Amino acid sequence: MKPKHQRLALGLAALAAILGASGLALSALKDEAAFFYSPGDVAGKPLPLGKNVRLGGMVEKDSIVRGADGVSIRFTVTDGKAKTLVSFRGVTPDLFQEGSGAVAEGQFQPDGSFVADNLLAKHDERYMPPQMAGKMHKTDSLEK
Repeated sequence: MKPKHQRLALGLAALAAILGASGLALSALKDEAAFFYSPGDVAGKPLPLGKNVRLGGMVEKDSIVRGADGVSIRFTVTDGKAKTLVSFRGVTPDLFQEGSGAVAEGQFQPDGSFVADNLLAKHDERYMPPQMAGKMHKTDSLEK
């Protein structure tokens, strides 16, 4: 076999190995991938029932209702276009509050509500933990 044909065969074998590894990785991650939706994305459309998804948006003001058991919570997530009722059972994150961003991981129900298994609170880039407030060194800006 000529060196030219050997390089071609080696290149094709490497390409096949990369494609095979990519295919295995994608098939392994297929069940772990969670699609992200906002309330406006699913309003008036068929719901992705039976799939683990993420629902994100802002927690509507005056919508948080805590259960008597101390771990159940119901609230409304909105994106300005639509609203979705979310129920969650567990400990909420410290940053979770009305008017802030939240991402709920779980499943849509046939009635349009969302049952979350996990709840994440979002914050903006200016967030600073309460323990660090006032302790950061301030420098003068070079732009004047």
